[in-house]
Amino acid sequence: MLLDRRLLRRLFHLGALATRGMTLGVRGIAIDPHGRVALVRHTYVSGWHLPGGGVERGESAAEAMIREFREEAEIVPAVPPRLVGLYRNVAAAPRDHVALFVLPAFTVLRPKAADREIAECEFFAADALPDGTTRGTRTRLEEMRLGLPPDAHW
Repeated sequence: MLLDRRLLRRLFHLGALATRGMTLGVRGIAIDPHGRVALVRHTYVSGWHLPGGGVERGESAAEAMIREFREEAEIVPAVPPRLVGLYRNVAAAPRDHVALFVLPAFTVLRPKAADREIAECEFFAADALPDGTTRGTRTRLEEMRLGLPPDAHW
């Protein structure tokens, strides 16, 4: 099954590269009043990730992040998400980039029900992330939590 997920992910990225010279995605750190962060587990790729996805044609990165928060985690921002960095994601594709946003105030409309894309969404303490949290997710959260300078690569 993991091979199928890797193949699907690679096909997705190859399709994006065929239609765009550069791909741009977004990821968001939503921090609740208890200092926990929202993470999602997808149905098509392993691991826990920050909510996010691709920026669609005619959409700004911030608009994409707002849409992805809603679609993947049932999160509606109370304030605009703040851009904190732009990273090159060479693990996905040579020309892939990720814009990272932070959202300190929001409402969770309801618990996220599993669907075709999201297996589950949960909040975790930033210093007690679940097994399977991706390297990029762990690195971004550690940089933010410890005030470390950001790495240019996702």
